[in-house]
Order: sequence, then C-alpha cells, then structure tokens
Amino acid sequence: MTSRKILIAPSILSADFAAFGAECAAVESQGADWVHVDVMDGHFVPNITFGPQLCRAIRPHVRGVMDVHLMIAPVDPYIAAFAEAGADILTAHVEAGPHLDRTLQAIRAAGCRVGVALNPATPAEAVAHVLDRVDLICVMTVNPGFGGQSFIPAMLPKIRQLRAMVAGRPIHIQVDGGITPRTAPEAVAAGADVLVAGSAVFRGGSAAEPAAYGANIRALRAAASSVTA
Repeated sequence: MTSRKILIAPSILSADFAAFGAECAAVESQGADWVHVDVMDGHFVPNITFGPQLCRAIRPHVRGVMDVHLMIAPVDPYIAAFAEAGADILTAHVEAGPHLDRTLQAIRAAGCRVGVALNPATPAEAVAHVLDRVDLICVMTVNPGFGGQSFIPAMLPKIRQLRAMVAGRPIHIQVDGGITPRTAPEAVAAGADVLVAGSAVFRGGSAAEPAAYGANIRALRAAASSVTA
C-alpha cells in the first residue's frame, strides 16, 4: 500500500459543458478531492477551452480546491485574472515563456499555490532550479491539447526522477493524461500523488445521476492505493 495520500482531480474537460456548476458539485459529492480546469488557448496547445470567466462562474459550485492548469502562452498577463476568479492552484508550463522563475513568483504573489507543468518532451531537469518555488509539479502523460488520449508509459521514469528530486519537500507530483484504473497504479508507484482524470471519472454518469462518478472515483482510488510506493 502506498503511504502517500492519493488525490483524485477530475478534469471538467470531460464534463457536460452545459452544466459545469452542477457537474463540479456532483463530482465533489462523489468523492473528488480537487476540480481540475484545463485552460487552453489554441496557440500553446491546439485547442481552445476556458477563460477566467468560466472559473469565476464555477467557483461558487466548488467547495474544495479549484486546480487551474494554464496551457497558454504567454502566461504572465493572465495570472491576476485567474487568481481573482478563484483559482486555488495555478499551474504554468515550463515551455510557455522564457522567465519561469518570474512567472512562478507572480503566481505566489497573486495568492495562489504554485504549480509547474512539463510536456512529455521536457526533461525533469527543467524544473530543478525552481523546486523551492512550487507546491506542485504536473507531469503531462499525454501531449497536451485534447482529452481522451492514451497514457505515455515513457513518462514513468520522469515521474520517478521528479519524486527523487523533490527530496522530502512538500511538493505534489501530479500526472495529467490517460489516467485510468490500469495506468493509475503505475503512476503512483513511480511517485505521483495527484491523479487528473477526465473520461475515466465522467464516463457513464451525469450531474443528475452521478453515482457512476462515485464508482469511477472509487475504482481509481482503489487501483492507485493498491501499489507499494
């Protein structure tokens, strides 16, 4: 059994877009630890999703942590808007700009917990110099831009390397992409403790009938907790 507490963060990218508030409340009622919001700009990644207004609209419906993943470039001009919209965690990508340390300082100054994300092609060493700035490292286990992709197994050594690099610091290792009851144990065994899951959580249910969400979350949690890490 893993000694780390495993957090499940459903991605609303897989929720019913016409009922976001109800969907957020539904997954939380069924055991979700965080609500994960994938912000995409059609430039840094090949899709357009949500902006600060959506975060502001769903904030009253999220009782716990709103985890906002900024897949946008540039990042800095939008940090204040997402913070003011109610984000608890703001995650920026290493690849999104030339001044990562400054970006992370700006997120902290805006009052949010600080995350940093790495695309599959980006090595773990890219965040070595900012470990004392961050609360979370997000390892992309798919190429960002769309939901429903398959987990890239070659990311497991990166997760292990990052877990070793944090060396006891209170930093979450989050994995985002292709997380299912089959892949969750591998990610947790490598060192992850926050699992972002979209279709694996939202499949089979609805805000009106959310029991499937609970079953899906329990399946992920059981699979993740079954490993030695």
